[in-house]
Parts: sequence; C-alpha cells; structure tokens
Amino acid sequence: MHRVFQTFIDMLVTAKEPADFSRTMAVTAESLELSCFAYLALPRANDGRPQLISTYPTDWTSHYLENRYQRFDPVVQEALGSAEPFQWGLGLAEKSYSSLQRQMLDEASHFGIRFGFTIPIHDGRGPIAALTFASDQRNIKFENCITRQSRVLQLMTLYFHAHVRRASKSEQETAGIVLSPRELECLDWASQGKSAWEIGQIIGISKHTVTSYLQSAKEKLGVRTIVQAALLLRTKKSRQKN
Repeated sequence: MHRVFQTFIDMLVTAKEPADFSRTMAVTAESLELSCFAYLALPRANDGRPQLISTYPTDWTSHYLENRYQRFDPVVQEALGSAEPFQWGLGLAEKSYSSLQRQMLDEASHFGIRFGFTIPIHDGRGPIAALTFASDQRNIKFENCITRQSRVLQLMTLYFHAHVRRASKSEQETAGIVLSPRELECLDWASQGKSAWEIGQIIGISKHTVTSYLQSAKEKLGVRTIVQAALLLRTKKSRQKN
C-alpha cells in the first residue's frame, strides 16, 4: 500500500489538467483492483454544471450530466447527508428510492455500475463533492480493499479533491488584493481549524511552506491572525457577490 500511495502522490503533485487527475486516480484504482471511479463536485448554483472526473463509460456520464441526474441521484443524496464513506448497490440493504432514482440506478447498471463505495467530501467551501469507486458486481477483492483501506482511501480522496481545486483556480483578486491559489487554499483549510502540519498533509507540501503561505496571505490582507484573514476574505467575497 505504501508504494501505491507514494505513486499516487507523485502523480498528483504534477497533475494540472483533468486528464492528468483522471489518469492519477485510474492508476491508483487499478493497483488496488477497484475498477472504475468517479469524482463529482456539485456546482454552487442549482443550474450550474457539476465537475466530473471519471473513468465511467462516457456514454453514461454524458447521459447523466445532460439529464442533470445529480439532482436526485440517491448516492449524491446520501453523500449530502453524511461525512462518512458508505457502500451502495446490489446485494446490500434495500433503501427507499423514488421511481426516478430506481430508473437512474437501472440505467447505470446497464453500463456496469451496480455496486460502489462512496467517500463524501464536506470541506466547507462548496455544496458537496464525492469520490466513488464502482464495480459491475460485488467481489471479495473489492470489498476487502474498501474494508481494510477505508481510511487511506479517505485520505487519498482529500488529497485528490484539494489538488483538483487548486488546479481549477487561477489567481483570485479580492478588493485589489491578489492572493495566489496556494495562499487561498491554505487560508481556507486554516479557517476550518486545520493546523499547518495538517494542511501540508492534505495538499502535499511541507509544514514550513504552509506557514509561509499563511504569513504571506496575512501580510497582503493587512491582518495579524489567520482568523482575521479568513474573516476578512469571506467578508470581501460576500460584498463582491452582492
């Protein structure tokens, strides 16, 4: 597992485009015999388009996005209400699904997506994101991996999410003050109570580098503490939206 994790990190830190991230997670999933995966980040606006990085069949993902299935997808709905990973699909305890949800799951099964393990991501900076490993059937290797490596898979998912967000951001300007994507990222995590060491572990840089980014962000914003910097940033962003 150590070799798989190290390869994952090495590929992740150099990824820049969606294809790079897809390849990174695909290689990792294949190494762990977890078949296909899908990373879905919901949009801030109800009419926005989700961000999807996936090795699911493209015919299915195109159909899913065109029909905006994320609005009632039972996996997404469960991820919205829970921060803990969960299994879903055939052979598991029956749940109460609407007719639309059952139709969607039936359609997915025709593309070999019948069973999965989903890791929700609640980071306080967006509605929801989740990463799912899926299979066309339940099998011992798949279930053994998600049982034994659940926490490692959660950590990988956080890394993956953090790097995807970083790559999708350009430098952002707040009332004439330009913060780099890394400064914004470190400040966001710090505002959620993460220490410099924890932030470094999540986004794959050293504690010292995180501290430097936070110090730079504070100086640019003209404040003395991280709490003040996070509060000021949120206030200015809110004013800009209004």
